Amino acid sequence: MESNGGQPGLVIACGGTGGHLFPGLAVAEAWAARGGRVVLLVSEKKIDQEASRKYSQYRFETIPAAVKPPTFSPKMLPFLWGLWRTIGRCRVILKDFGADAVLGMGGFTSLPPVYAAKKSGLPGFVHDSNALPGKANRLTARWCREVFIGLEAARSHFSGSECVLTGTPVREELRCLPSRGEAAAKFGLDPSKPTLLVMGGSQGARRLNTIVAEAAFEDGVQVLHIAGPGDEQRVIDQAGKREGYKVLGFCDDMPSAYAVSDAVVARAGASSMTELAFLGLPSVLVPFPYAADDHQTWNAKVFSEAGAAYLEQEADLDSEKLATRVGEMLEPGKRKQMSDAVRKLSVNDSADQVCEAILKVIE
Repeated sequence: MESNGGQPGLVIACGGTGGHLFPGLAVAEAWAARGGRVVLLVSEKKIDQEASRKYSQYRFETIPAAVKPPTFSPKMLPFLWGLWRTIGRCRVILKDFGADAVLGMGGFTSLPPVYAAKKSGLPGFVHDSNALPGKANRLTARWCREVFIGLEAARSHFSGSECVLTGTPVREELRCLPSRGEAAAKFGLDPSKPTLLVMGGSQGARRLNTIVAEAAFEDGVQVLHIAGPGDEQRVIDQAGKREGYKVLGFCDDMPSAYAVSDAVVARAGASSMTELAFLGLPSVLVPFPYAADDHQTWNAKVFSEAGAAYLEQEADLDSEKLATRVGEMLEPGKRKQMSDAVRKLSVNDSADQVCEAILKVIE
């Protein structure tokens, strides 16, 4: 089924976190490049509202999003009522837009639109970036024609569903990085010196930030440390006036941050890891200890076992050990070895593969 002059309409539910939003935007870019129409469903969170302003060429619709409470919680009845109302709103959006398919990029934000698609007689799809899929995606998969997975390790967790390995989509802006010199100038760094990028993550990064700020890296190593808005000043005070140590609360120009970097210390969120693989950056991955089902450790194991990254649990990591790992990563031979290994984990045309799979179904 196609509408509006033969231009297929895709609704992409991608709100809530950067791990869902940015891959969703990458699919939107690929879909629009083929002449398709697109609507993005997002939450009321700040990250989603900022994206709607930055990517003003697309139509955004805000829908309520709530995480499922425990089954026997008194909050369950209000949750179900809210879920039912959201499904109803999604059905109205699908009809008014003239949708031909719905793609959920993961999490509970995806469930109502995909269920609404099923009830409206439209094909639904869900994408999961992680090695260990979350409960919401495993539930959403029941109403999907196909499940797109970012890592092969996820396939066994979707028994009964037709899975397609597409990789995780990467935004177009990461395909055209600025020069290293331009990027270094933006952050006040020296382009001739090795640079470590640190991405503390938006939640629970205080201890990891401390470990990095206290680490005595080899002479000449620069640090670009994205500490998170809530921890920026503390990390600035802790790092002191170390030469070549730049602290940011938030970075709105990740292409430049990546362009000046030789290695990375980061959490093991699937979206960030996808970008590291795409750009061939070796890393020390420190999983967020409180992630649901410890799924970040599962992600990091995929990279670690491939020789693409070091996996270090936060509880076992200290500044001395981190400095040692970073020194190993920045050794030219080791860096090339890890860079080659991580590139092999990247699917460079992931967004196009997702679009092709959807079009094959709706045509």
